[in-house]
Amino acid sequence: MRALSQSRVVAGAAVAAGGVLFSSVLLSSCVATTNARPQQFRTFLLPPSPARAVPFVQPIDEPPALVAGLYANEAPDFGSSIPVLPRVTDTDFVLRRAEDRFAAGKKAIQDGRIEEARSEFDKAIEILLSAPEETAERPRLEKRLQEMIDDIYRYDAGELGASEPPAEAASASDARPLEELLEMTFPVDPSLRNKVHEQIQATVSQLPLEESDAVVSYINYFSSPRGKATLEAGLRRSGRYKPMIQRILAEEGLPQELIFLAQAESGFVPRAISNKACVGLWQFIKYRGEEYGLSVSAAVDERMDPEKATRAAARHLRDLYEHLGDWYLAMAAYDCGPGCVDRAVARTGYADFWSLRRLNVLPKETANYVPVILAMIIVSKNAKDYGLEEIDPDPPLAYDSVELESPTSLALAAAAVDRPVAELKELNPALLQNAAPGGYQLRIPSGTLAQLERAFAAIPPGQRDSWRLHRVESGDTAAALAKRYGTTAEMISSVNRGELPEPGMFAAIPVAYVGDRPPVKRAVAKASPSALAKAAAKPGASATAKSTKAAPKPATASPAIVAVKAPVKKPEVAQAPRKTPARKPSATPRTPGA
Repeated sequence: MRALSQSRVVAGAAVAAGGVLFSSVLLSSCVATTNARPQQFRTFLLPPSPARAVPFVQPIDEPPALVAGLYANEAPDFGSSIPVLPRVTDTDFVLRRAEDRFAAGKKAIQDGRIEEARSEFDKAIEILLSAPEETAERPRLEKRLQEMIDDIYRYDAGELGASEPPAEAASASDARPLEELLEMTFPVDPSLRNKVHEQIQATVSQLPLEESDAVVSYINYFSSPRGKATLEAGLRRSGRYKPMIQRILAEEGLPQELIFLAQAESGFVPRAISNKACVGLWQFIKYRGEEYGLSVSAAVDERMDPEKATRAAARHLRDLYEHLGDWYLAMAAYDCGPGCVDRAVARTGYADFWSLRRLNVLPKETANYVPVILAMIIVSKNAKDYGLEEIDPDPPLAYDSVELESPTSLALAAAAVDRPVAELKELNPALLQNAAPGGYQLRIPSGTLAQLERAFAAIPPGQRDSWRLHRVESGDTAAALAKRYGTTAEMISSVNRGELPEPGMFAAIPVAYVGDRPPVKRAVAKASPSALAKAAAKPGASATAKSTKAAPKPATASPAIVAVKAPVKKPEVAQAPRKTPARKPSATPRTPGA
């Protein structure tokens, strides 16, 4: 048994040794084969591998350089992290209440509720007057109070129906504030002469100044309470026109002191009318104004246009100076006319104003005219010495101009810019009626031109003297507006392209403003006799029938229509018949440039 087991072990070892030998031989043959020739079948059954794409690498830019101290000024303020909102002051609250009442009054005027408008205006003024006296912003309240009073006065003179002072009254009180003064003489204060001499020596003036007895006597008058009041009123009003007058005088190459001719002529009242039919800021008679381009018609009197009249006066004064060669003679000729001065020079042989005055060959008014103007210049240029330094001139008029395409109601333009009609009349004193003709350069408050153009876009040019505007509010309907303005909803819808504009925009109303309505004939005047008989048979109709039979003309208009017509006739005073200026010095010297 043991021998058999050993033989099996030997045989198994031999087999294992043979297997190892065979494996080594096989591996050696594979190695030899690989080194000898590459095998073709390794890639025969596989697809060709694609070429590897080289990825595109974007070049990296250099980082920007850091700015030193970039946020140095933006350091957070940890001490006040919560922003402080402006607090509404008591003054703001009072002003807001007053403005609300004032706006309500203007809305009532638009709706035709006159008494309610007056009530709202009174409430606005009362609110401002009741503000505490000790408030720190009292000057701000007083300024707005004065502005509101001025606006209410303008509304009262126009839309609220209060009658304006007639032109005759204006001419009597304001046309020539020195009318009586020029006929008077005053004593000379000897103690004043040396003072005046020193003031003239220290005064800068483009116009020569002298301290004659006549000049000193009028300076004495302007130092009195009455004379000071006369001078103060004109100097205060001069603020409205002074920049414009100074500009035109400079453009025409004239002394700036000639502005005091307007002070003496009109007291800076552009609608002033003298008893000799001289009109405007510079008191032009009609024919002399036309000579310098100032036209006069039923609708416009350009002598009342401050800017056009100033240009005409400057050119007239320049012509007088070129003709006479002396400013004093030119001023005298402006008062009595160049013919009057020429005759005085021819009679005496003196071309000197003081010589002509001493020889008494000039009208008394003209002889005093030049000394008065010189006295006003000296006093005004030394205002502190005469107690006039505290005069607060009116602010200069600021306005835009627009050329009108067609006749336009002033009430329409005033509603478009949301200002009183009286304010537009102040800016356009040359207008004699409630409507401006086509082609007229209408002046409107500064900054309102775009607003006016938007409003005019709502009304055709041909209807701007007979239609009105309404600013649409939320809830307005054509029916409600028709009831308010006395027309039909269909008409309002038709003129507004079928529907009302959005709130805040203007709607056209085919109804004229009250002051622009022309007088109309009564319908009963055209009725047949049978219709009149039937109308007379009705209760309360007999008076109408009788008045129609007695006066079938348009003069039978109702009292409301008569009241409307009166303001239109008022400016006709400015168109007095042309009075031929006298050529004799002793006659009518007050014809500028006669």
